Amino acid sequence: MKPIVLVWLQFMLCAGLIGIAGVRLSRYGDAIAAHTGLSRNWVGLILLATVTSLPELVTGLSAVTVAGAPDIAVGDALGACVLNLTILALVDVFYRQGNLYKEVGPGHVVSAGFGVLLLAGAGLAVLLGAQGMMPSIGHISIASLLLLGVYLVAMRTIYVIEQRHPARTGEAAPPTMTLKTALMGYGMASMVIVGAGIWLPIIGVELSRLMGWTHSFVGTLFIALATTVPEMATTWGAVRIGALDMALGNLLGSNLFDVLILALDDVAYMKGPIYAQLSPVHAASAITACLMSAIVIVSLASRPTRRVARIATWSSLALLALYLLNASIQFLHG
Repeated sequence: MKPIVLVWLQFMLCAGLIGIAGVRLSRYGDAIAAHTGLSRNWVGLILLATVTSLPELVTGLSAVTVAGAPDIAVGDALGACVLNLTILALVDVFYRQGNLYKEVGPGHVVSAGFGVLLLAGAGLAVLLGAQGMMPSIGHISIASLLLLGVYLVAMRTIYVIEQRHPARTGEAAPPTMTLKTALMGYGMASMVIVGAGIWLPIIGVELSRLMGWTHSFVGTLFIALATTVPEMATTWGAVRIGALDMALGNLLGSNLFDVLILALDDVAYMKGPIYAQLSPVHAASAITACLMSAIVIVSLASRPTRRVARIATWSSLALLALYLLNASIQFLHG
């Protein structure tokens, strides 16, 4: 078998394993929400978002330590942020039982707002790092410490808001499995996702070599696509059971965690501040994701209901357009 065929088969197998495990996560997460009384927004933001972002975490750490490819690590994390918000647009296109932005709770505005802060900070770090203007402590950039601080503030703020505004009555469906079964299934699905994530950067480096593409291009479009399969599967699974708040919380929470991964990758990268080693084109992904997050905030505030040409709301079409714009920039560069 030709090497190029083999590496593509490995890529598809890895993405498939992540996808199967991601489908199960939404069901276990919903059962945990029903048993514990947690809101679906909180379950989506913390439980699902953390685990579905583990492929990005494991892939990023493996990329900077084993593969020596920081562009793949950062491209994966920022590319996943863009893809997560594109998934939201696709949900709006295919969800016909109601209006997505109208039916979800208002608390997601805070998550999306912190996403804007973190993504803007990440984009600024990439640009300043490329110019050698980002100070550091040892091999860790000051930007990574600031991103970590903002993330912790975000989690604390969102938790306080959840306590002030508990889940709406009847939001979680009656549990279909015991809490023990849900927790065990949650753990097993998580292990599958982590195992597949370890494999991805090795495939990405080989794919980049065989296809003659840059690491930033492969990381942003292909590795990010594979590591975002859990978000796709989990979000669609949540939509199918009517858990729209869990679906949106998963996507916005994954973006927060994905930016945190940049800081963790910087800590693991021992050759110096990671932002000084990156292609400046990553800033395009960060800015695009920042603009997309701002559109989500406007949509949650204005609650658009009219579908353009009966396809989707204006905001979702704008999200899709920004994704295509970023993909074009990455393609032309890579």
